[in-house]
Amino acid sequence: MGKNDFLTPKAIANRIKAKGLQKLRWYCQMCQKQCRDENGFKCHCMSESHQRQMQIFGQNPDRILSGYSEEFENNFLDLMKRSHRFSRVAATVVYNEFIHDRHHVHMNSTQWATLTEFVKYLGRTGKCKVEETPKGWFITYIDCDSETMFKEKQKNKRMKAEMSEEEKKEREIQKQIEKAEQLMPSNMDDEKEKTENAAVKELNLENGMKIGFSLGSNVAKNHNKEKGEDSKAKLVFEEAEDEEKKQRNESAKDGKKRAWEELMREEEKAKERSNRKDYWLCEGIIVKVMSKALADKGYYKQKGVVKKVIDKYVGEIEMLESKHVLRVDQEELETVIPQIGGLLRIVNGAYRRSNARLLGVDTEKFCAKVQIEKGIYDGRVLKAVEYEDICKAA
Repeated sequence: MGKNDFLTPKAIANRIKAKGLQKLRWYCQMCQKQCRDENGFKCHCMSESHQRQMQIFGQNPDRILSGYSEEFENNFLDLMKRSHRFSRVAATVVYNEFIHDRHHVHMNSTQWATLTEFVKYLGRTGKCKVEETPKGWFITYIDCDSETMFKEKQKNKRMKAEMSEEEKKEREIQKQIEKAEQLMPSNMDDEKEKTENAAVKELNLENGMKIGFSLGSNVAKNHNKEKGEDSKAKLVFEEAEDEEKKQRNESAKDGKKRAWEELMREEEKAKERSNRKDYWLCEGIIVKVMSKALADKGYYKQKGVVKKVIDKYVGEIEMLESKHVLRVDQEELETVIPQIGGLLRIVNGAYRRSNARLLGVDTEKFCAKVQIEKGIYDGRVLKAVEYEDICKAA
């Protein structure tokens, strides 16, 4: 077996040493060769192959440098898009994942001398959201793909259309309520006039006496002749007429009340159908993280504020204790119920996006009693709202 054969101990040891990551300063990007120490890198720089590559580099250095920089940037952003698309992460964590590939484009061959310069460049160009903290630089990937931009535009259009439809329905319902309120006093006046002007021509009493009513001088004469008998009959008639008026007024009030309640029920059903969605996340509410996958990092059952909603179902959550920002799906989040008297937001159902105040909690039926604040429904009390439809306001 020769001195430098494949299976010699020295060759095997060299392959084991070369298997792991080596020093960045001893890597030649033009030749794509990794040296293990300074002496090896010096010998490589003196070799003919390296000299030929450096001659090629000297012919057009700007083009080669920009090519390596573009390749490094694209690979770095691809890693961010795959692994940390919806999360805020430290730049050093992403860079350590990036250099795990031995054949990656090294930073010493790009236009950026340090990772900090590269992170600032990403922030200036708007490709990542950059934030400097005492713990270092943190970056968040900004999805600028054509498909995602198109989806976001379509989502905004749908939300505007839904909002306009809801406003139209609410305006129509409010107009119907106003019309019903205007008709109620007029109907009451008409019924009173009808009952007062109703002509009762003849009334049969128990003793067989008949009383007739007509206009003219004959009525006055008969009235003078039979004053005592007619006064008694009039008293009886007035009592019967008053009872009839009371019954009619009560029946009219009951009918209008039932019509009003039926109109309100139809309004509630229409609002429930239009506002009941399979997504409930909105900005400015406090939620609880229930993802067991985040338990190792200490986020399980921790509360945070929803700062941004992405594609209706994903929320950008800022944790209350650590101030870290996470992107979590709504299936891994849970609503938070405030204390009695606290402010909350109705996140689903007929009164979606309305602000309210908690009045009480029914632990047996898992529902709450709330009172709406502000808006056209200000002061309305909802007696049974499910826990999943309300959430504490930030």
